[in-house]
Amino acid sequence: AAATVVSLSVAADARPRLSPEAKLAKMLDGRVAGKPQDCIYLPTIRSSRIIDGTAIVYDAGRTLYVNRPRSGARSLNDDDILVTNLYGSGSQLCSIDIVRLHDRTGHFYSGFVGLGEFVPYRKVASRN
Repeated sequence: AAATVVSLSVAADARPRLSPEAKLAKMLDGRVAGKPQDCIYLPTIRSSRIIDGTAIVYDAGRTLYVNRPRSGARSLNDDDILVTNLYGSGSQLCSIDIVRLHDRTGHFYSGFVGLGEFVPYRKVASRN
């Protein structure tokens, strides 16, 4: 039984790992980019996901908003927690906002990003 567990974990590790751009492309498969916008309405955001060194994806259900930070993108690590400082109304996340990154395990500061524009990606309507 132990040999089976070891062989399964080796097989899982043998799979080719996707590059960050490939992971992002896979997430956006079947979606079309819309016009970039400066802000998104936070109450509609269900979750966020970090794509290592590349982008932050905000999930608003039917729409995924991709933010490629204008500064600090190399600091992005999918094992970090996003800590966001909002300026303005507090109900919107905007391209002028700063996101601090904290390590999920040790909770220590690990960097920051200056957000860029949010590009909405919506699913393409199927023709049935």
